[in-house]
Amino acid sequence: MAKATIYHNPRCGKSRNTLKILEEKGVESNIIEYLKTPPSFEELKTIIGKLNIKPEELLRKGETVYKEKYKGKNLSDDEWIKVMVDNPILIERPIVVAGSRAVLGRPPENVLDLV
Repeated sequence: MAKATIYHNPRCGKSRNTLKILEEKGVESNIIEYLKTPPSFEELKTIIGKLNIKPEELLRKGETVYKEKYKGKNLSDDEWIKVMVDNPILIERPIVVAGSRAVLGRPPENVLDLV
């Protein structure tokens, strides 16, 4: 893999470990701290497509904002994406994108599928 983009939270151990694996494999990474620079609706929709999952599967359901505002709601895919764009803390991390493929670094070794 020539270059990857990692949607990263430096406070998250899984995110740090995923980045470490990329570095150990010599993969040049564009690091996006998604809590500071959240993806746009279209970017997140594209990422979810590359992950080949439903938007709701990318939600961090243990977060307070999810429990208080969204738990039990039946929203459309686009509505869930909008929720994550508006509340980036709800986006599961880390996400590594390389070309037309993406993986969720849970566990961090998932990134090996891209290298």
